[in-house]
Amino acid sequence: MRIATWNVNSIRTRVDRTVDWMVREDVDVLAMQEIKCKPEQFPLDAFEAAGYEVAIHGLNQWNGVAIASRSPIEDVAIEFPDMPGFLKGHEGPDLPKEARALGATIDGVRVWSLYVPNGRSLDDPHYTYKLDWLAALTAYTRAETTAHPARPFALMGDFNIVPFDHDNGDPTVIEGVTTHVSPAEREAFFGFESAGVADVVRPLVPEGFTYWDYKQLRFPRNEGLRIDFILGSAAFADAVTGASIHRNERKGTAPSDHVPVLVDLDLGGDDDDRPMIF
Repeated sequence: MRIATWNVNSIRTRVDRTVDWMVREDVDVLAMQEIKCKPEQFPLDAFEAAGYEVAIHGLNQWNGVAIASRSPIEDVAIEFPDMPGFLKGHEGPDLPKEARALGATIDGVRVWSLYVPNGRSLDDPHYTYKLDWLAALTAYTRAETTAHPARPFALMGDFNIVPFDHDNGDPTVIEGVTTHVSPAEREAFFGFESAGVADVVRPLVPEGFTYWDYKQLRFPRNEGLRIDFILGSAAFADAVTGASIHRNERKGTAPSDHVPVLVDLDLGGDDDDRPMIF
């Protein structure tokens, strides 16, 4: 199975680039973030013509997540247990849930497409919301990996966290000043390891950014961030045979500000019955 994650930054704007890349790279499963549309607005025809079915969770022109797969998509969930909501200026347990999480099982692999809250600034309520959201996701992950240790399980997407200093090439992202690099965010990211999942890309691709801001020639100057990850359980990590960051997808006409991150899995099965792509 070839599985990838990509913050596409508006699927209606970048549907051709997305599907072309999936077909060209022979991708079986793609987790997408920031689709920025409702399900009825999603350009489904292009995916179906290429041999993919799609699960979609989008509420408006913001956020939104989706999963495209050549194999059947089962057990779809649009939130994880205790996932917090957010409405600026309001507090409480019943705040509206944003379209930031989509889980599905594909050929026995449980995957989540995740768009972690940005945090905005260190003194913004959205930063507290981000940490609470990550804490709930960690608790859910621990429960899942404990209950199903033999099932491959992965969290994939835009985490909006820069784990290490060498993952930060953007001079405007500064510890103590901006989000993404604060000790609390990094602690939350590293906490996933104790919950049973770890970065399965970094051992094979130790260096490389996945995001470059559109402003100030960030991409030509290679002033990027590594914020898109695939975190897998032990059963998932044991199946990984390759990984790559597709930097060239930041080039060309109207690219997303993120690029795809991809892993290959050897699940020990026979994929001869996989749908053909013409």
